[in-house]
Amino acid sequence: MTSALDAAGELAIRSLIERAPLASSLAQAFKAKGYTLALVGGPVRDALLGRLGNDLDFTTNALPQETKKILNDWAENVWDTGIAFGTVAGKRGDTTVEVTTYRTEKYDAESRKPEVEYGTEILGDLSRRDFTVNAMALELTGAQPEFIDPFNGLADLSKKILRTPGLPADSFNDDPLRMMRTARFASQLGFEISPDVLTSMCNLVQRITIISAERIRDEFTKIVMSPNPRTGITILVDTGLAELVIPEIPKLRLEVDEHHHHKDVYEHSITVLEQAIMQEERLGGANLVIRLAALLHDIGKPKTRNFIEGGGVSFHHHEVVGARLVKKRLQELRFDGDTIEAVVLLTALHLRFHGYGDGEWSDSAVRRYVRDAGELLIHLHVLTRADCTTRNKAKATRLSEVYDSLEARIDVLMEQEELSKIRPDLDGAQVMQILDIKPSRDVGAAMHFLLELRLDQGPLGVEKTTEELLAWWKNRTTK
Repeated sequence: MTSALDAAGELAIRSLIERAPLASSLAQAFKAKGYTLALVGGPVRDALLGRLGNDLDFTTNALPQETKKILNDWAENVWDTGIAFGTVAGKRGDTTVEVTTYRTEKYDAESRKPEVEYGTEILGDLSRRDFTVNAMALELTGAQPEFIDPFNGLADLSKKILRTPGLPADSFNDDPLRMMRTARFASQLGFEISPDVLTSMCNLVQRITIISAERIRDEFTKIVMSPNPRTGITILVDTGLAELVIPEIPKLRLEVDEHHHHKDVYEHSITVLEQAIMQEERLGGANLVIRLAALLHDIGKPKTRNFIEGGGVSFHHHEVVGARLVKKRLQELRFDGDTIEAVVLLTALHLRFHGYGDGEWSDSAVRRYVRDAGELLIHLHVLTRADCTTRNKAKATRLSEVYDSLEARIDVLMEQEELSKIRPDLDGAQVMQILDIKPSRDVGAAMHFLLELRLDQGPLGVEKTTEELLAWWKNRTTK
């Protein structure tokens, strides 16, 4: 094991030097003041995996105020929002660092916030870490860099398994959010979960209720944005965590009896998510809005399921019900307003394509499709295509070809009419002048009429639009 540790230390040091050369200068700054400094946690793990980034975590025996003084001299920017918990952060160039004083912590059973006590040695600090693969350190201020691995994190890293440094029950009781972090790391790293860890998660699932919505949102987002969200979501569902943090997902596991066959809505939703991810290059890369919409677009189905006499099942208006459920859940998880609004709209529109038959779209229907999607048109393209999970290859090919034709129609009309900037051919001032009216609800009604006219018939020009407006006004005022 000693040779393995030596080799691991050399690999971590080499990765650190290549990818984060500023770490050495920071270590020298602490050493010059008589303090220790060690790279710790996720960055050590990532250095060993060859994926070290520019966000580095360190631990030190310097107290927070001393750390702040050192960072003020070393970094270009320093912030101390976490100083009450022993953490001071700084940024120099492209490298962001967080330096935390050795800690031992005591947790209130009803709160995730610990009572922080500063430790005197690194082993105590590592013992409080969430997983063994995150409880390794690289001491940088000795005569030579030293790789520290008291809980066999290196062996677990090579086995790709998540274990806790101590008893899982103690770890999860102290910080229940670690249960969601387990699912997140399984998704991000492709690791298995130790059986004792999984058992403790199932036993202690109710403890997650003491965690704030914001922290749950952040971990859930990391799962959804991971390379393999299926893994993490399935862990949340199987352990019972999802029932407490986002219950609409496990509810998608609808019973399918022998008389009422329909798709497994849960499996369908995960597949749609995976197929949407495969198209994300259209959106410029990993995209939270499309991933949430793909995962949640059918959450209205459990509430709208209706068995049809003679066999079969329907989910009428599940997109409308789903949009309301999406809004409520994302609000409770404290997602930002723009994200909520976007996911709600995509959920509401995800069936629109299927309402127009086999591609027999009028120009008016195309204009309305573009108008309603607005800035989320490409998102809607991605979601609609991803929503095809049929195993019938002929049907899948036909749907794809029909959607190809719709996108082509949109492109043509975009070029001809600038669909993304659809406006009536007259503005409000012109309407008031033509109808000889003052600002009022009548102006709003007239503008609505003109917008519908524009959507139905395309651009008509000022003269023809004026004729249509006057005819509408005459008919309206003589009723």
